[in-house]
Amino acid sequence: MLDAVLLNMRPRGRIAACGMVSQYNLEEPEGVKNLIQVIYKQIRIEGLVVFNYYHLYPKFLDMILPHIREGKIVYFEEINEGLESGPAALIKLLSGRNVGKQVVVVARE
Repeated sequence: MLDAVLLNMRPRGRIAACGMVSQYNLEEPEGVKNLIQVIYKQIRIEGLVVFNYYHLYPKFLDMILPHIREGKIVYFEEINEGLESGPAALIKLLSGRNVGKQVVVVARE
């Protein structure tokens, strides 16, 4: 996915590198073919560890929740019903084929 992102970045754009769950269990990590775009477009890529900012989470919620309630920010969830759908959902997550948050509902109350 980074290859596609690099081709579509604006000059002097910034990328926060976080997660990369689709790379976790690969025997051979996938390479980036368009890395030269970082130089051409003067793109900055920086690693992000969310836990370094955990102390800001309450402030984040205060800022973001009103926008979600007003529909200014929309998020996606891919919901799978039943424990039996768990393995397929996990495979989808690890292969990068899901969109948004991958959720498995074991039982509805």
